[in-house]
Amino acid sequence: MNLKNRVALVTGASRGIGAATAEVLASRGAQVAVSARTVSDLDQVAGRIRRAGGKALVVPCDVLDQVQVEAMVGAVMTEWGRLDILVNNAGMGTPTMPVETISPTDWDHTVALNLKSAFLAIRAAVPVMKTQKSGRIINVSSFAGRNFSRISGPQYSAAKAGILALTKHLAVELGPFGIGVNSVAPSIVLTARVKSKWEARTQEEQKTILAGIPLRRLAQPEEVATVIAFLASDDASYVNGVCIDINGGSYMV
Repeated sequence: MNLKNRVALVTGASRGIGAATAEVLASRGAQVAVSARTVSDLDQVAGRIRRAGGKALVVPCDVLDQVQVEAMVGAVMTEWGRLDILVNNAGMGTPTMPVETISPTDWDHTVALNLKSAFLAIRAAVPVMKTQKSGRIINVSSFAGRNFSRISGPQYSAAKAGILALTKHLAVELGPFGIGVNSVAPSIVLTARVKSKWEARTQEEQKTILAGIPLRRLAQPEEVATVIAFLASDDASYVNGVCIDINGGSYMV
């Protein structure tokens, strides 16, 4: 899975799956632009990449702002002149809650952050990839989009299910231009944010969740990142429109 001379852009790259993905892509030779809102966190990710001998570009962006998203892609083009890999990882879960307690404002924000953000990034990147006649887009969905969420609300599940439909539609639309579009659906991943939610559960609750996972453990961010790296590589050159489940066997289609 050599990604030498490839240019990648990872959204939501300040921590968790996004940061791990940026570092894995860079370790395999890609030049990686990392994007999120918190510059200090992005600087740390970029610093780790550079210390390991890779190339990184920090591009702060609010992924819900169309102008900023277009400027983000523009910054990558200015720096490296191409864009080969787009990883749409930006998003966030919600507290678990009954549907009748969710405000329309909360619903709209969650759907926008987890679904509209991917649309805006793809919309900005596709003209570049069409000109190149090549590109790989990987959208980060979730076990929640495949089934339901154990740690977030229904608005999050709905948004992540939307990612799966968006992926399939765009795989058909963009395939003739040499652009592959795929997704991954992780289950519970022990990012810093999720770890706090996990540790807040009782031991009995944790045991119940782990009992439903054949591997009997939660995923690490790097275990998602390596699958994304596969989809970004030539090893997956004929893979298009699929979702790879990364859940330890807890849900099988």
